[in-house]
Amino acid sequence: MIHVPEKFETKRLLIRAPKDQDAQPLYEAICESYELLKPWMPWAQQKPILAETQANIRKARQQFYDREDLRLHLFEKETGALIGCSGLHRLDWKLRKFEIGYWVRATCVGRGLITEAVAGITEFASQKLDANRIEIRTHPDNVRSIKVAERLGFTREGVLRRDHFDMQGELCDTIVFAKVRGVEF
Repeated sequence: MIHVPEKFETKRLLIRAPKDQDAQPLYEAICESYELLKPWMPWAQQKPILAETQANIRKARQQFYDREDLRLHLFEKETGALIGCSGLHRLDWKLRKFEIGYWVRATCVGRGLITEAVAGITEFASQKLDANRIEIRTHPDNVRSIKVAERLGFTREGVLRRDHFDMQGELCDTIVFAKVRGVEF
């Protein structure tokens, strides 16, 4: 089994694997942020139900332990508040390739917390997981997500044209950003 630390910190954030006690704060963060998440997140097409959030956390925790997906919850150290989620997805342990996904709760937008979290997770993946490639994939209209990738020096590698359906069922593109070992880190 690959050793993956369950938590680490950045200047303002505690970043850690999901725990059962996160259900209520996660549920509240999703409810607060529902309208901002709905255009981008497949899982945010219906308003959340607390019991589903609890089940989702149990599943995410098991996937973390099985090293199938590494969801991470983001907590502001100063307040202890859950401010969003991120993690490493589409894991390829043989290639050491990971994709970072992220979202921040509505009341925390514009404070640089997601940029800080993604920088910390990139460093974590590089140093602790020996990453060779780290990707950020985003919808062309998701300007905030694009700006995070650009601020952190991810290289825009290209556009996957008409590679998936968006939340409205329309074919859409995906912009791919990446950092690779020996070039950007």
